[in-house]
Amino acid sequence: MKLGYIDYLNCYSLYYHMFEKRRIQDVEILPGYPTDLNRRMAGGDLDMSPISSAAYAGLKPDVVLLPDFCLSSIGYVRSVVLNSTVPIEDLHRERVGLSRASETSVVLLKILLERYYGVKPVYLPVAPKPSLEEEGCRAALIIGNEALIQGNEPVPFTYDLGELWRRKTGFPVVFAVFAVREAVLEQYAAAIGAVMNSFHSSITCLEKGEPALIEKAGRKYPGIQYDIQAYFSLLQYRFSTDLKDALAFYLATAAEMGLLDEVGPLKFIDREAFRENSQGDRWTTATI
Repeated sequence: MKLGYIDYLNCYSLYYHMFEKRRIQDVEILPGYPTDLNRRMAGGDLDMSPISSAAYAGLKPDVVLLPDFCLSSIGYVRSVVLNSTVPIEDLHRERVGLSRASETSVVLLKILLERYYGVKPVYLPVAPKPSLEEEGCRAALIIGNEALIQGNEPVPFTYDLGELWRRKTGFPVVFAVFAVREAVLEQYAAAIGAVMNSFHSSITCLEKGEPALIEKAGRKYPGIQYDIQAYFSLLQYRFSTDLKDALAFYLATAAEMGLLDEVGPLKFIDREAFRENSQGDRWTTATI
């Protein structure tokens, strides 16, 4: 089975157990930016992967979500930011760069700017770590490790999108969800179950404050200009009911603004059916 991995610090926590403690037999891990993984899932090149929450709108007919896991932040997290040379209210008709690495954050920023700040910039795609001067932009969206590493271009204004979203809407942000192509559920039942168990084990290690997790995360991603343990404490990996509601709000708002197709109820693997049919005899799904 081919399993995607967002090659960022924020995803490492969930993969820690399978990376460092117990490899999963017959599972090939393929790293990439979120947009790379979205494209590979759409093309059938991955069987299971984290995907941008925004990408779910296009992939929904072909995938089901894991009900227990997501990549989320509640408020300030620092790894999804808008760097700007002017106040955010002054970006109307200005050039704003959108990182090619992300889909969720691009839609998130457009909602914030257009609905909550009343500005309509000129958007253009830029590299994951853009130079505002070279791109000729007033501001740019930067996500993931590129927002955390040393040597970023100094700017007078930096806005954390997770914090802005919480203040404007009252909701946290679900940046990514975990999807499985429905066509492979039976074929890879054992591997899917093993990945889910590994994710649970990784979360347990994180919640216990296992020192090796922080140490090895730092080794894998050197140059992070942030306290890694503090950073992980700002993230949410358990896909709670509140986070599912937050995701539904984000998707519905994006659809209202014409930024995404309408999604409707979220479609999940039925957790109880999965437990009862761990040998892959039968799979069912549930909508929420």
